[in-house]
Amino acid sequence: MSGPQRELLRTVDVARESGYSVQQVRDLERLGVIPAAARSSNGYRSYTPVHVHALRAYRGLAGAVGPVAAREMLARLRTETIAVAASAVNAVHVRLARERDEALLAQQALRAIQAEANTSESERESDAMTITQLAAALGVRPSTLRFWEQEGLVDPERVTSLRARRYGPSAIRAARIIAALRGTGYSVPAVRAIMGSLHRVDGLGETQHILQQRLDQIATRTVALLRAGADLAAVVTSAQHPTTA
Repeated sequence: MSGPQRELLRTVDVARESGYSVQQVRDLERLGVIPAAARSSNGYRSYTPVHVHALRAYRGLAGAVGPVAAREMLARLRTETIAVAASAVNAVHVRLARERDEALLAQQALRAIQAEANTSESERESDAMTITQLAAALGVRPSTLRFWEQEGLVDPERVTSLRARRYGPSAIRAARIIAALRGTGYSVPAVRAIMGSLHRVDGLGETQHILQQRLDQIATRTVALLRAGADLAAVVTSAQHPTTA
């Protein structure tokens, strides 16, 4: 049976259709990003349109989750059912949405810091969180919050005879900003310097700029994932419904 799945392509054809160079196509095949090409008796590679879809999907995935994770994910999706593959892609969308929400909350926290002096003590107490609650809200482990405390990044209040940690609105805001900065890749010393500058006008502006860059980066990654969608679907469905000769 003839069809698009049986169309054979040369390496140069795949390179032209995918936007990669001939050498990159060969390298990505060696890395397992695309299935191994069929070889003719004279050693020439023969590809199909599925290889083109896989390379395009890899470009989008690499932009969304990074090249290493994209290679692993694409190799796994080629052997999974459609339901499992769809769930894996949806999980990436959810992760990006969460990162965006965290960055937006950090922006809100930054704005609140400017008006923090007007926050009443009753509001501070009623809005306090335990370490478990704050860790869950930030999507980190309680041990991460303890580490930030040890590094002087966030300062919780301590209450009860057991010295249980309790975080007021000020500490919660700081923790949200720290989580966003760490998610952007800033080192602990860099975060400490940024947090120390927040009560200066220039410090607030710099941090706002960093958080906006974070949001822009997440938007770019989300668009890359959307662009990969149709090609990912083609790769997954081809594995489920291979064309026979």
